[in-house]
Amino acid sequence: MKDAFGIPQSLLILGGTSEIALATARRMIVRRTRTVWLAGRPTPALEKAAEQLRALGADARTVAFDAMDPESHEEALGKVFAEGDIDMVLMAVGVLGDQALDEREPVAAARVAMTNYTGAVSSGLVCARALQTQGHGSLVVLSSVAGERARRSNFIYGSSKAGLDAFAQGLGDALHGTGVHVMVVRPGFVRTRMTAGLPEAPLATTPEAVAAAIELGLRRRSETVWVPGALRVVMSALRHAPRGLFRRLPL
Repeated sequence: MKDAFGIPQSLLILGGTSEIALATARRMIVRRTRTVWLAGRPTPALEKAAEQLRALGADARTVAFDAMDPESHEEALGKVFAEGDIDMVLMAVGVLGDQALDEREPVAAARVAMTNYTGAVSSGLVCARALQTQGHGSLVVLSSVAGERARRSNFIYGSSKAGLDAFAQGLGDALHGTGVHVMVVRPGFVRTRMTAGLPEAPLATTPEAVAAAIELGLRRRSETVWVPGALRVVMSALRHAPRGLFRRLPL
């Protein structure tokens, strides 16, 4: 169970090699978390991540999980919940894609959408049902400010995050009053391997800053978290900008 400050004893990460998710896990372990499940494709990177968390004192385990294979989600994630209650699920599955390539290769674009949205819908519903059955827990969904309004430079990725964001908000409404808390996290540009080599956007942040915001959001039982917080105002202005003006902005 979570303590009075919202820190989970047990954590399941969907997308077990995500730098943001692992930064969050490290932060939680220092405070209270003792069991961490890393769900992802079986790779040396996944096992290395688990070993690093074990070195911090956590009971870190791995489970084979493929966002692109929704038919396997019930079985794969069911194994985790069968081992005991999970206080928090962090949905961190996602790919940025290559906008120029994806525009030329529809199959590649579909992979981005399937990973970021379709896989998240399937796994999110499986986890939501399990959390509801146990009667408590938080589902934290890593969305993105890119989902607030599609930009020419990354509308394929942005549209997939827009779908994820809307799904998570609706799921939160559906679970209201059940004991399950859904929190949507909307980071801006985060300095990770995924964004390496890309021009850095204003208000860029780090995995550690996102992890800190997640912890604070859990303590406050927030439903939406922006990282950094100033992006709430910035994106509100951009969301309401006339389309003709928006097209001319260097975004």
